Amino acid sequence: MEYAMIGEFLADLKKEFSGEDDETMKEFVQKFRRVTRGSRYKGKLLVENFKQGIDGVIRRKLIKTERPPRSIEQWYERAANLNKH
Repeated sequence: MEYAMIGEFLADLKKEFSGEDDETMKEFVQKFRRVTRGSRYKGKLLVENFKQGIDGVIRRKLIKTERPPRSIEQWYERAANLNKH
C-alpha cells in the first residue's frame, strides 16, 4: 500500500499497533522503513515522523535516556529493543 502523506501512514500504523509489546514495535519499525523507503523524508524530518508514530511512553523513555537516539537507525534499533530490557 502506498501513502501520499506520511500523516496517513502514521494514523494507520497507530490504529493497527496500539500495544507496546516487543513484537509490535518491531513490526512498526519494519512497516515504517518500508513505507518511507524512497520517500523525500530524510534526516531530522524522518526522525520526527518516526517519533510521532510511536507510542508516547516509548518515545519518552528513549528521550530521557542518558544518551538519547539521534539518527533514524538508532531510533529504529532502540525502539524495537526497548521492551527486551
